[in-house]
Amino acid sequence: MGIVTADIAVSLDGFAAGPNQSREYPLGENGMERLHTWMFEYADEHVEEIAAITAAGAYVMGRNMFGPVRGDWPAAGDLSDWRGWWGEDPPYHAPVFVLTHYPREPLVMAGGTTFEFVTDGIHSAADRARAAAGEADVAIAGGAETLNQALWAGVVDELRLHVVPLTLGAGERVFDRVPPLELELLRSRVTPQVAHLTYRVVR
Repeated sequence: MGIVTADIAVSLDGFAAGPNQSREYPLGENGMERLHTWMFEYADEHVEEIAAITAAGAYVMGRNMFGPVRGDWPAAGDLSDWRGWWGEDPPYHAPVFVLTHYPREPLVMAGGTTFEFVTDGIHSAADRARAAAGEADVAIAGGAETLNQALWAGVVDELRLHVVPLTLGAGERVFDRVPPLELELLRSRVTPQVAHLTYRVVR
């Protein structure tokens, strides 16, 4: 059986998204552009790290990462058929378990991605993802609140922080309200755009 990993890009002051997430700003104001320049504009220099992010056999993500919809799923309006940020062929190509308080039928997409909506918490989502992944790894895909829940619940085995040399000053912070953790550094690689730090979560 694989392990549970978590990849997340963070600013030096610990934010994984800027404030005021919306349809226009999926990772909050200044979040997407500033935190992910290394992934999009310098992809050739970070092939190994990007490949690791998309190599899992199943994923767990939060409702806010799936989309800007809040509250119950709308029956009408611009967001009534929201299908994620990624178009009809999302990059996951595996089952994705979305944490939410509001039930919704599974959403089958092109390329092997199916979004399944989990209403009974992080442990249930992680268990279902492990079963779906088989011998492959499970990835906590984000955002910060979901990663914090997973760390609190003790389901993360390997944490991969991609630390970008800037500050955001506000937004969604990693480790917020998470109890003390002991982390063992497994590997690191630093480029001008980002420091890749991989830790084992010590239990």
